[in-house]
Amino acid sequence: MFGLPEVKRRRKMIEIPEAATLVNQLNKTVKGRIISKVTTNSSPHKFAWFSGDPKKYHEILKGKKMGKSVNRGGMVEIEAGDKILLFTDGINLRFIEQYEKIPKKHQLLIEFEDKSLLIASVQMYGGLWCCDPGEFDNEYYQYSYSKPSPLSDQFDQNYFENLVNSEELKTKSVKALLATEQRIPGLGNGVLQDILYNSKIHPKRRVDSLSTKEINNLYRSVKKTLKEMTEQGGRDTEKDLFGEKGGYVTKLCRNTVGKICLQCGDKIVKQNYMGGSIYFCGNCQKNE
Repeated sequence: MFGLPEVKRRRKMIEIPEAATLVNQLNKTVKGRIISKVTTNSSPHKFAWFSGDPKKYHEILKGKKMGKSVNRGGMVEIEAGDKILLFTDGINLRFIEQYEKIPKKHQLLIEFEDKSLLIASVQMYGGLWCCDPGEFDNEYYQYSYSKPSPLSDQFDQNYFENLVNSEELKTKSVKALLATEQRIPGLGNGVLQDILYNSKIHPKRRVDSLSTKEINNLYRSVKKTLKEMTEQGGRDTEKDLFGEKGGYVTKLCRNTVGKICLQCGDKIVKQNYMGGSIYFCGNCQKNE
C-alpha cells in the first residue's frame, strides 16, 4: 500500500468490513469520553507513521472530547475535539476498561478521565495520525472522500460498469480492477478472494474477457459479499475493538488452502500474484 518492502509476518488487514465494525464499536464506547493522557512510541516501531512530532500528541489532545467515528474506505477516523485521529490498514485498535489489561507493546495509548483506554499498535506498518480536519493530504485518505463505498447506494451498477469499461483496465486482471490503485477504497486483497469466489471469476481473468452476465454477477457479489461481512462484524481472520474475531466465516484465505471447495468438491488453491497471494477453486473459477 505504501511502497514498503515485503515483510513475511502477517499484518493486520483493516478493509471495508473491519473499518465499519470498528467505527460502530468506537461510537458505542469512546464517544463522549475526555482524554486525560496520551502516550506515543512506548514501543518504538520503524514503520509507525505519525503526523508531526508524536511527542506533542499529549499536549495537542489532552482535555479533548472524543466525538463521532467514521470509516474512510479501510481507514478509521475519530473526532477528538477540534482534531481528528486517523488509523490506517495495519493498525490494531483495542478498547480496554481496566489498566491491568494493557498490552506490553503499543505505539499510541490514549487514557480517558474514567480510566478506560484506547490503544493502537502497529504489526508491520501503519499510520497513527493526528491532524486538523480537512488538512490531511494523504492520497489514500483523499480517495476515500471522492469515491463511494460499495456499502452505499451511490455505488450502483452504472458506477461499477463505468469502472469496468475504463479503457485503461481492459487488458488488466480482475484483481487489478478491484483491489489496486484505490479504485474502490477499502477493498483489498483480503475481501477480494470471497468476492471473486462468490461470482465464480478467476482473479487473473482479463477484464475485457468478462461477459455482460459475469460483470453483473461481479457487481452483485461486491455489494452482497461486503454487506454480509460487515453485518457479521468483519471476517473471522481479523479482530475487532475488543480482540474478538469477526463473525463472517471466510471462504478463501490462507486457512482454507487445500481444503474442499464448498461448491464443487475440488481443492482450494493458493498462488502468488501481483505481489500477494490469491486463493481460488480451479474448477469453479476458470481462468478463461
